[in-house]
Amino acid sequence: MPSFDIVSEIDTVELRNAVENSARELTTRFDFRNVDATIEMLKDETVKLSAEGDFQLKQIRDILRGHLAKRGVDADSMESKEPEATGKKWHQTIAFKQGIETDMAKKIVKHLKEAKLKVQASIQGDKVRVTGKKRDDLQTAIASIRQAELGQPFQFNNFRD
Repeated sequence: MPSFDIVSEIDTVELRNAVENSARELTTRFDFRNVDATIEMLKDETVKLSAEGDFQLKQIRDILRGHLAKRGVDADSMESKEPEATGKKWHQTIAFKQGIETDMAKKIVKHLKEAKLKVQASIQGDKVRVTGKKRDDLQTAIASIRQAELGQPFQFNNFRD
């Protein structure tokens, strides 16, 4: 019986490369000359932005988003916290969504049932396994989930015939 898994992962190597390229671009940009602005990746796969103003934080976030797109990391997986000011500097942390939470997995299963496709979906930890009798049904399920705006990027792997 054909099946596939729905997962939500990001490539941490590509994330690190995007952060390093963004930091390199910060040092060469004219509008950040003589400005104390940094971007760094922390150990728990979060990114910390710091600058002298809120507007500059937004610019750094846009730079990071552009480099993520170039490296093939979906920018929808970014979860920005509220910027906070400490003294003269503004700081913001950006976390990246890894795995599918149970609420989101339930939404996926519900979406597949409402689409009335001939597939069965089961939640298995941080992924959702979808099985069906025909390969065409599974491909229709993939297309249906891609069209649904669920607020998180998904990858489809472990496709078995």
